[in-house]
Amino acid sequence: MTRKHSRALLVGALALLAALSPPIAVADEAAAQAPPLYGRQLMTEQEQAAQMARMRAAKSDEEREQIREEHHRLMQERAQQRGVTLPDQPMMGGGGMGRGGSGMGPGRGGGR
Repeated sequence: MTRKHSRALLVGALALLAALSPPIAVADEAAAQAPPLYGRQLMTEQEQAAQMARMRAAKSDEEREQIREEHHRLMQERAQQRGVTLPDQPMMGGGGMGRGGSGMGPGRGGGR
């Protein structure tokens, strides 16, 4: 086998391996880009996914706002039951789905 054939075989094998590998980096990137969810530290991953799905499925801004307010009340109740303090208002500037802003509002990335 010549070098040219060996190289072609190696490139083909690497391409096949890359095509069959799970997209781990893509999943991590998607999670990093997800908007912060009010009270997420009090929720399971399943609850977080369900809340985000509800927001995506909402058909209007009014419906999203109603879902957001209901979620806010639920998280405030849960925080009180667990003796945890959450801010009175969800983070603004990207703190909830459907809101504009840079997502870099106060408290984001802080050492709390």
